[in-house]
Amino acid sequence: MSQIIIYTIITLVAIGSAAAIILYFVAQKFNVYEDPRIDEVEAVLPAANCGGCGFPGCRNFAETLVKSESWEDLFCPVGGNETMASVATLLGREAIEQAPRVAVIRCNGTPEFRPRFNEYDGAPTCAIAHSLYSGEGGCPHGCLGEGDCVVVCAFDAIHMDPVTDLPVVVDDKCTACGACVDACPRNIIELRKKNKKDRKIYVSCINEEKGAVAKKNCSVACIGCSKCFKVCPYEAITMENNLAFIDSDKCKLCRKCAPECPTDSILELHFPPKKEITEPVEAEVSE
Repeated sequence: MSQIIIYTIITLVAIGSAAAIILYFVAQKFNVYEDPRIDEVEAVLPAANCGGCGFPGCRNFAETLVKSESWEDLFCPVGGNETMASVATLLGREAIEQAPRVAVIRCNGTPEFRPRFNEYDGAPTCAIAHSLYSGEGGCPHGCLGEGDCVVVCAFDAIHMDPVTDLPVVVDDKCTACGACVDACPRNIIELRKKNKKDRKIYVSCINEEKGAVAKKNCSVACIGCSKCFKVCPYEAITMENNLAFIDSDKCKLCRKCAPECPTDSILELHFPPKKEITEPVEAEVSE
């Protein structure tokens, strides 16, 4: 009986040893080397895992930064230029600076400017509302006001205004991660260049319908009149599909376009009031 037990133990030890040897060689054969710099780069990144860089998470982005020969299309919007500079120093590379960007709501269709033809009583999500109807005011391009953009923002940088029924972006908190842009089924949210003192000039409308129809649905809709396009000295404004668009990278904030807009669809935000130019009064010459 004791011999059987001894033989059994020896057999199990032999099988275990053989399995261990086989597993060792298999592990060596299929061993995947991971660059230790990936961990170092990941530690520098903000760990937001927001996807703003275009990758599923900071780990995946760190791996791409280490392995990529060119960083031309690689940027962390949350960490910004400072974080990219730290990563570049760590890897002995040269960072490409980018102008900071901020989310902008390109719709100004508040209840004050648009008629209300119906009331939505379905699931409180913009995605579902968009698939069911054009909107309470009839504009098929305007904000639906259900706050999908608010739900996806991980930085508390956007909220719904109960008076205007439109989302409001908090510039100081916005990281330009792009989550709200992807969440909006109407594509009214755009990432634009962030200027000093958060000054902005943009067409707050994306309605591509003809002027009369667009204005019927919203009094501040762009009607495609091209007046802004004609006065822009920097070729920052383009006209396409009955709609004006101001390129934030080309715009010099000269403010010549907004006064020309007959529907006030071009917004100027955070600017000081314009100084009124008064003509000098000529003194009367006494005879």
